[in-house]
Amino acid sequence: MGETQMELGADTKFVLLAAGLIFLWALVLGVWKYRQMARSEDHLAHPYVDTAHRAALLYSFATLLLAAFVQFSGWNAIVNLLSAGAVVLFFVGAIGAYVHHGRRRETDNQFRDPVRGTTAFMTALIVAEIGGFAVLLLGFVRAQLL
Repeated sequence: MGETQMELGADTKFVLLAAGLIFLWALVLGVWKYRQMARSEDHLAHPYVDTAHRAALLYSFATLLLAAFVQFSGWNAIVNLLSAGAVVLFFVGAIGAYVHHGRRRETDNQFRDPVRGTTAFMTALIVAEIGGFAVLLLGFVRAQLL
């Protein structure tokens, strides 16, 4: 009996690779979190180390969801890559910011005393994540439901 294989587009492969790399990053962050928990008197990691670990885990699976919408989108590979890439870029940027705060241990709430550019970054994040996913969702609807 012959097996049918689905050929993944290059855009889907790229997003799947991003999901795998983010997941690997989450696993490494889990080691950092565990080491902090094992060494602290209260057995807790710094709040931003914990946040970085959890966010990376969640964003890795969210990136898998993006890959599915890329694969079944009716848009061309460039539109799919730009849309998914914008979302993934901000996922990675957020994780990186959490790692930065966890490494420096300067705050447990980055919005309490925000640095210059925080509002602009958050606005760009909202537009890129919602907009990028909306484009992919519309591409899915166009190709699969209409």
